[in-house]
Amino acid sequence: MIVLPDLDPVALALGPLKIRWYALTYLFGFASVWWLGSKRVARPGSGWTQQQLVDLITNGMLGVILGGRLGYILFYDLDAYIAEPLRMLKLWEGGMSFHGGMVGVIIVMALYARSIGKSFMEVADFIAPLTPIGLGAGRIGNFINGELWGRSTDVPWAMVFPHDPAQLPRHPSQLYQLVLEGMLLFTLLWWYSSKPRPRFAVGGLFMLGYGAQRIVVEFFRQPDAQLNFVMFDWMTRGQQLSIVMVLIGIAIMVWAYRKEAR
Repeated sequence: MIVLPDLDPVALALGPLKIRWYALTYLFGFASVWWLGSKRVARPGSGWTQQQLVDLITNGMLGVILGGRLGYILFYDLDAYIAEPLRMLKLWEGGMSFHGGMVGVIIVMALYARSIGKSFMEVADFIAPLTPIGLGAGRIGNFINGELWGRSTDVPWAMVFPHDPAQLPRHPSQLYQLVLEGMLLFTLLWWYSSKPRPRFAVGGLFMLGYGAQRIVVEFFRQPDAQLNFVMFDWMTRGQQLSIVMVLIGIAIMVWAYRKEAR
């Protein structure tokens, strides 16, 4: 069992300005998308320019922040935000949803694709392999904040988180997600997209891959206190949303390969 220290969520304080580790992990995530995307742009015949990549990331940042926040409010804690609407603006208190952020990114991708004369499917296939490193970085931010911890366990690597009222040894589920949605999903998508694939298949694999790993890791992650289990006395909201992702991902990949075979 490992007892974690109470890590300071503030990385740098400049007078009243406080720069938090969580914000820095988001910046690292967007920087990693730019760096990896630049490698793809530089390939002969990529069909992309550096300016298009920068514009896509800028739009994506807006989609992640607005979609992530609204998604958390709608999917996880709507009643609390209706009772106190100003909490919606307090981003420093946490409350971001991956699934909401994904919807936000899909919307801005569709709008941006139209503005540059590309199909949504082409944009999705380009951006999907670039995102997992950023997702993994966000889980490091969760770990530093001591939030979204796992269920109680007696495994040798169990951790006691400083903000846990029960002070129980728990699965470090943030680190599980770092490995699964960050490292493993990145490796899978980077390899898969390194060769020509049917249009939209890469985007479909992202949906399938993320959804599958999230369903698994939610069995080790503590359910949100305000929701607990939402179905069957074992299914969490994260699993509920991820099952939809898996089904959509499978449908996209089947459609993509069938269309290419015609």
